[in-house]
Amino acid sequence: MRTIAVVDDNPSMLQGLNRLLSAHGYRVRTFASAESFLEAYAECEADCLLLDIHLGGISGIDLQRQLIASGRELPVIMMTAIDNEVTRQEAFDAGCIAYLKKPFLSKLLIDAVGRIP
Repeated sequence: MRTIAVVDDNPSMLQGLNRLLSAHGYRVRTFASAESFLEAYAECEADCLLLDIHLGGISGIDLQRQLIASGRELPVIMMTAIDNEVTRQEAFDAGCIAYLKKPFLSKLLIDAVGRIP
């Protein structure tokens, strides 16, 4: 069973994504900030990171850059409610494998997670 780590500072979004991914057979770990994810990263054993871009504190893009710089590469799906070309390009430049604009169809997320090797 694959584990998906979800980082979003919106409690309702975390709850909804937890339910959706769990219903599709994934183990889910949720985090309300990039900082809390970093604290638990070693024990998390995530196969994929579903990451909000606009977080309080460390942004999702900065978190992705930190992970890569420290040699901890993980497939990352970025999501945001504030979509623009600059943010989208930054997300892909930081190494995300998929980019979702909130609100998104659940099928788009499940398809993106399903493409992870």
